[in-house]
Amino acid sequence: MCVGCRERASIDALLRLVVADGALVVDRERRLPGRGAWMHPSPRCLSQAERRRALPRALRVSGPLDTGGLRSWTG
Repeated sequence: MCVGCRERASIDALLRLVVADGALVVDRERRLPGRGAWMHPSPRCLSQAERRRALPRALRVSGPLDTGGLRSWTG
């Protein structure tokens, strides 16, 4: 399920996001350890996730996450 729009989709249609070394990264291989969050690679879903503060909640991290590096993945 996408953390931005909350729609169900296949794993192939979603990006897996994890926190590695305190930074939000895209897990291309879907093998990085830790809790992951799934999101469509679209700017609309990213802005919805930011507005709702869904990424820190889904990843169980305290405080805001820097999503600047994620913008290049969302086209």
